Order: sequence, then C-alpha cells, then structure tokens
Amino acid sequence: MIYAYAALTITNPDSLVAYREKAGAALARYGGSVVSASKDLSILDGAPSLPDMAAILSFPDRDSALGWINDPDLADIHALRRGAGKSDVILLG
Repeated sequence: MIYAYAALTITNPDSLVAYREKAGAALARYGGSVVSASKDLSILDGAPSLPDMAAILSFPDRDSALGWINDPDLADIHALRRGAGKSDVILLG
C-alpha cells in the first residue's frame, strides 16, 4: 500500500463539487480510495499555510498512483480538481 497527500485551497467551489462527483470512480479505477478527508485542519508543528481541505489517498502500489494521475482518460477529472483552486498531490513513497 502507498499513500498520497492532497491539499486543496478552494477558489471555485462549483468545480470542486463536479470533481467530487467523479473522483471516487476515477480513484477506484486504479484501486485507490480516500482514507480520510477533512476541512477541519490543525497545525501540529511548524508554520505551514493550511489548505482549505486535505485528504489522504491510498493506492495498492506506486504504479497504480502514477497510472491514476497520468491516465489521459482521467485528464478532464483532474482538470476539475485543478480548476477548483490550488491543488497539490504528493506521493508518500
């Protein structure tokens, strides 16, 4: 199992709503799932800028995570997430 951290600062809520309608199926296509997602974020240490929401995603392996983010058939779905505002997705491993 491998994980990814997604941080979103929302400037276009409508795009986020459209993304959320399709995101689960896109993740599932590569064996991925949302482990946890929240808008209730707290800094434990340091002084990072907090996003509006964050999520931990899981994938069976690195190749599955890379397949999900690089799949041309999912480009429109990723564009919805990116269109929602600042979007960072970091693979942990």
